[in-house]
Amino acid sequence: MNFKLTHIPKRDEKPRKQGVTMMMDKGLSIREVEDFIETSGHLTDLVKFGFGTSYVTTKLKEKIKLYQDAGIKTYFGGTLFEAFYVRKKMSDFRKLVDEVGMDTLEVSDGSIIIPHDEKCELIHKFSKDYTVLSEVGSKEAGIIISPAKWVKMMTNELEAGSWKVIAEGRESGSVGIFRPNGKPHTMLVNKIKAKVKPENILWEAPVKNQQVWFINLFGPNVNLGNIAHNDMIPLECLRIGLRGDTFFNYLPENIVEAAKQQ
Repeated sequence: MNFKLTHIPKRDEKPRKQGVTMMMDKGLSIREVEDFIETSGHLTDLVKFGFGTSYVTTKLKEKIKLYQDAGIKTYFGGTLFEAFYVRKKMSDFRKLVDEVGMDTLEVSDGSIIIPHDEKCELIHKFSKDYTVLSEVGSKEAGIIISPAKWVKMMTNELEAGSWKVIAEGRESGSVGIFRPNGKPHTMLVNKIKAKVKPENILWEAPVKNQQVWFINLFGPNVNLGNIAHNDMIPLECLRIGLRGDTFFNYLPENIVEAAKQQ
């Protein structure tokens, strides 16, 4: 960092196992990627090429190399995986991942139905050769999954070989672990965290208020994803208490009391 401050929570250096941040690339240009890496590459663990953007984005391989050279893992969004799956093209999907030089992929069933045993088998097979993230939760509004089922699916997928399980929130932050108004399903999240280790979950939280909520619940080293490229630095400031929403999180009580009495 550029200077020293006391009472700043410790953040692990990359590559990290927790406190991971995933940025969602929805079609950045080469120049934008270069600028992003210059400003935020040191804060970024993963870049997901959102939904099917990798099909139409230009200079895909060049972008992947830029990210990877900066120590950032890249992978295709789960929707693209599902597009290959529904067309019965899993071997083609694997070839694509290898062709572009990725070592990470996502297995999801947010838009389609995949029998859970089959999904876990896919995770197990892919995990032999790749770092696998798997996503739990539906992209459709109004689809309710019981907390017990969330826990069971997450547990099974981690046991099958997932490095992290992603809790669905979409880029809108209005489905899955969130209500249509964007507020978290508090009871659901609390029941999940009671059974699944938080360091094994990556919570999709594209909106600032959602990020604040998860940081307040889990601390600065919560795994967060679907972050916009221009929100990476603001998010890091939230994590370490250098933004108004989390300003007092890590300060000693005597400093907090004195500050509030002035």
